[in-house]
Amino acid sequence: MIGFMRPRIRQFGIAAGVMVAAVSVFAPQVFSSGTTAWEMNSYTDFVRGRFDGLSLSREGRLSLAPKVDTVFTSDQSVIWSVAQAPDGTLYAATGHRGRVYRIDSSGKSSLLWTAEQPEVFAIAIDSNGVAYAGTSPDGKVYRIENGKATEYFAPKARYIWSLAMGPDNVLYVGTGDQGKVFRVSGPGQAELYYETGQSHVTGMAVDSQGRLLAGTEPNGILYRISAKDKAFVLYDANLPEIRAIVPMPDGTVYAAALGGSVSKRVQGATQAAQSMSGSGVATTTTTITVEAQANPGAEIKPGDPKQPPQPVPAAAPQVNSQFAPVVDMSGVEKSAVYRINPDNTVETLWSSKEENVYDLLALEKQILFATDEEGRIYGLTPDRRVTLVAQTNEGETTRLLPSDHSILAATGNMGRIYRLGEKPGTSGTYEAPVHDSGTASRWGTLSWRADLPAGCSLAFRTRSGNSAKPDRTWSDWSEPMTSPAGSGITSPNARFIEWKVEMAGTGGATPIINSVTLAYLPQNSPPVVKSINVTTQSAATTTGAKAASTASSGAYSMTVTDSGDVSSSSSSAGTSTQTLPRASTQQITVSWQAEDPDGDRLVYTVYFRSEDATQWMILKSGAHDTSLTFDGDILADGKYFFRVVASDREANPPSSAREAQMTSAPILIDNTPPVVTVGVVRYAGGVAHVEFEAADAASPLRHCEYSLDAAGWVPVEAADGVIDSLREKFVLDLTGLSAGEHLLVLRAADSASNSGLAKVVLK
Repeated sequence: MIGFMRPRIRQFGIAAGVMVAAVSVFAPQVFSSGTTAWEMNSYTDFVRGRFDGLSLSREGRLSLAPKVDTVFTSDQSVIWSVAQAPDGTLYAATGHRGRVYRIDSSGKSSLLWTAEQPEVFAIAIDSNGVAYAGTSPDGKVYRIENGKATEYFAPKARYIWSLAMGPDNVLYVGTGDQGKVFRVSGPGQAELYYETGQSHVTGMAVDSQGRLLAGTEPNGILYRISAKDKAFVLYDANLPEIRAIVPMPDGTVYAAALGGSVSKRVQGATQAAQSMSGSGVATTTTTITVEAQANPGAEIKPGDPKQPPQPVPAAAPQVNSQFAPVVDMSGVEKSAVYRINPDNTVETLWSSKEENVYDLLALEKQILFATDEEGRIYGLTPDRRVTLVAQTNEGETTRLLPSDHSILAATGNMGRIYRLGEKPGTSGTYEAPVHDSGTASRWGTLSWRADLPAGCSLAFRTRSGNSAKPDRTWSDWSEPMTSPAGSGITSPNARFIEWKVEMAGTGGATPIINSVTLAYLPQNSPPVVKSINVTTQSAATTTGAKAASTASSGAYSMTVTDSGDVSSSSSSAGTSTQTLPRASTQQITVSWQAEDPDGDRLVYTVYFRSEDATQWMILKSGAHDTSLTFDGDILADGKYFFRVVASDREANPPSSAREAQMTSAPILIDNTPPVVTVGVVRYAGGVAHVEFEAADAASPLRHCEYSLDAAGWVPVEAADGVIDSLREKFVLDLTGLSAGEHLLVLRAADSASNSGLAKVVLK
């Protein structure tokens, strides 16, 4: 026969090539031979921790932060704005009960005024020390003098987001939700100064030339307004809201942009208004989306084709109980700090996908900016290097302003004002982020490198647990560790660990921590064998004499001479016989997928076992490859199982080495083709009747067909109608045959695709 003696593999119960039977290996707790070190020594490492009274330099050094004192604590959730009068008096505008507080230079505070509206988002002070407060969500501006508030301006806007005091005590009012700027020179003396076409004017400032800078939302455009209805676009940011603006004497402008702040404040104002009214009726809000295509540097005037489209008032405002944010900032930058140079070029100094920046403060050598990440305050140098100056541990730091050789910071979550001094505090703590060792680990030592001036001290502690976030299931903080060369960790073995340091200074001196290293020995995790795959493929065809020799053995050949004689072998006296080579030998490939959680190099042993045997035989041991190929003829017909054992013994001592294994489902190997036996044959008058039988010893038959006179194959139906048994009978009736001889070839195939043939010469 030509090419039909080929091994085939059949899978029982599942799709071909996929194994399902897995065996787990359980072992007592053992630890890896390799020690792992968790080291923190850079700004990126340390900044993810929790700071209390400590600073982090751009070089990644921990030290005591400027002394932070609480100047004022309100009974409000958030301080939205703070302004300072010429005599040093502070005025704080709060939410969500709409109060304005007065804090004198001695730190004594008093409630100055309570608005009818829940939010006072903006406050400004004129040169005479008179306060102006903007209320929301029913936008009005009040003048507060000598403790008495009078309505100063009602722009018929829903929100007063920002106030800015210009020359000659002219007040600029930034509103929403129609994005207008008003200029108010006195009671009843207001004019619409500029209409931005945006929804909200979220920040304002007056530069050294008396020009108004206005930031907007939702398209994040920064305008420079030099006169009524005359504006110049300084920058069109890729974030929706310009929140803080700081003009410098040389014409440089610093600006902070973020996304989602307006939505948050509007929602809070709406809920507070409902709470104050007590009616439970939803407040009407109108959402206007503006697609402004403003070009930086373009002058925009009313009626100018380049002017952003004006908002179209809604015919019937939608009534909602909650504000639906217009802009989705998920997966992109949340905030950024920009520098607009005097030549109108723009640089991005800092950006973040995790933190919102709320305010800026320009100092002599750096820019300070405040965020909502634990109320942090950062320093930014001209070369864009960032320092974590202080952390208030509040929900957000909303405002920054200078005050008598110090910095004032207003916060949200708890409405407070803090003062940052010039000198370091006397103590502080830092909690490192939780470290995941990946598995239960044996803790070693904690060591650190630090500069420790005389009189200063450091004390480290650790705690551990098996939940990702520290909770009451964690161990208590350990006793202090004071040896920088390496202190033994007494916290119990676990998967997660955290350390903290308590730092103390004296006389303005501060310790400086350069790096901290925690050593541990992870538990050696067993390997995982994920799958086994068993397939067949043809062996590579060889050439030359070797190929001819190999193919001739067992190959089916037939010799035909011009005299009509047919023989099965060649003769020296006759025409030489041409031998047709057998098809390539089939090979079996066992492949698998395995991995080690610890990253150890794995070594494999492959076993096999026949269905009627009880002992596993080794096919290959000490393998590092994840596949094994062998000649299919070495296994006789029958069902077999294959097992792969993965071990990490080469990476661990014998006492802690682990292994895992997986066993395949039963695999049927069938190398033998069916036998086709011809029975009754009748041929006369162009009609042939042929009865034959096919039988296979290993797998059920699946297909039968015939070919007449070397024509195409035609399927044949079993006598019982279905070809599904080890033995089947067939009856073939052919009609319309031409006179003379015909060659009829019968072929049957089993489940492993082995084929057997028989021929009939019809005479």
